[in-house]
Amino acid sequence: MSDIELAERCASRMYENDKASQDLGIEIDVVGAGKVNAAMAIRASMLNGFAICHGGYIFTLADTAFAFACNAHDNLTVAAAASIEFLKPACEGDRLVATAIERHRSGRSGIYDVEVRNQEGDIVAVFRGRAHATGKPLVSG
Repeated sequence: MSDIELAERCASRMYENDKASQDLGIEIDVVGAGKVNAAMAIRASMLNGFAICHGGYIFTLADTAFAFACNAHDNLTVAAAASIEFLKPACEGDRLVATAIERHRSGRSGIYDVEVRNQEGDIVAVFRGRAHATGKPLVSG
């Protein structure tokens, strides 16, 4: 099985049980082993008191892309730390795409960067996550 096929199997298994992503309408596209796009449309129910997308939803989208990217290697992996920088507001009707890229993976640790962009290609937020692999298989075994 190729790396991309394994990553797609892992993503499919994860998404089956990911009720949060399903409920938010997040779509997952595996681009490669350790690289994932996650997309979400901003709905009125996601707006804060300033009529812009609540930062928690943007964080959730970025965190979802991070989760799918770091679980692409059939090793159940969880977040150990994450941070986000909000650069531009997102509004109702925007379609955000979070692209997660594996920067480093060694032993049980990994570092992943995520850019969240709107439909015009503007960067809305940048996110960095540190992952910890449990050593348990996600799809095999």
